[in-house]
Amino acid sequence: MLLTIHATPNAKKTEITGWLDDNTVKIKLAAPPREGKANQELIRFLAEYYKKPKSAIKIVRGAMTRIKQVEV
Repeated sequence: MLLTIHATPNAKKTEITGWLDDNTVKIKLAAPPREGKANQELIRFLAEYYKKPKSAIKIVRGAMTRIKQVEV
């Protein structure tokens, strides 16, 4: 499954804030956008949400931007 994520780093807690369409989700991340910490938090959150190992979640496109494509 390929998801488009609109990520917002530096939030108080990591949570889904809404779906823009069937494949695009807005997620707030409780991590800064430095040194890959926000990406790590996104992978951790999605792995927990989908009950998959972290190795099953991969950022395919947009690792350095707020709009990301993630393969689950």
